[in-house]
Amino acid sequence: MQITRRGAFLGGAAALTGGTLAAVALWRKPAPVVFTLANAVTPGLKPLDGFVAKTPPGPPPAAGFFDGDGVSHSIADFAGQGLIINLWATWCIPCVAEMPELQVMAKVLAAEKVAVLPLSSDRGGAAVVRKFYAAHEIQGLGVWLDPKGEAARAWGARGLPTTLIIDRQGREVARLEGAFEWASPASLAEIRRLVG
Repeated sequence: MQITRRGAFLGGAAALTGGTLAAVALWRKPAPVVFTLANAVTPGLKPLDGFVAKTPPGPPPAAGFFDGDGVSHSIADFAGQGLIINLWATWCIPCVAEMPELQVMAKVLAAEKVAVLPLSSDRGGAAVVRKFYAAHEIQGLGVWLDPKGEAARAWGARGLPTTLIIDRQGREVARLEGAFEWASPASLAEIRRLVG
């Protein structure tokens, strides 16, 4: 399971400072890649079969998060829609790996009233996320923020990335920890089944 904890990541990064400046520069400026349904599956990601079903399904604890303009939101604001809430950060390598697939999934499922909400825990807020999206050519995903990790704590996330699947009745029906193949046909079918 690939889950990154901020402390572990920062500690490892500090230990590897010598000679990594070029690698970091290359990581921040990747070659542009256009993702479509034909090539959406990113090598190295797990198939969407590792979810933990919530039994019985129920609403997650109340928690607020923000859009890119700083407006507060909650799950209740999306009543009647399915939600894929992905807790992530720009410094989290597994999170970054799955971001292109999340954008494809968001585009495919938007017409079906299923919203993908990538909640960034980056302390720099919307500016950091927008810069990341521009550098990695991420389109079709909104800027959503959980800068103090309040929603992540309320929902019991153990690390990043963590994804909550919320059905159209506002109930958490499944949870995934780690990076997954979100855009594969099998994953899209499973998401459709879970959100109802």
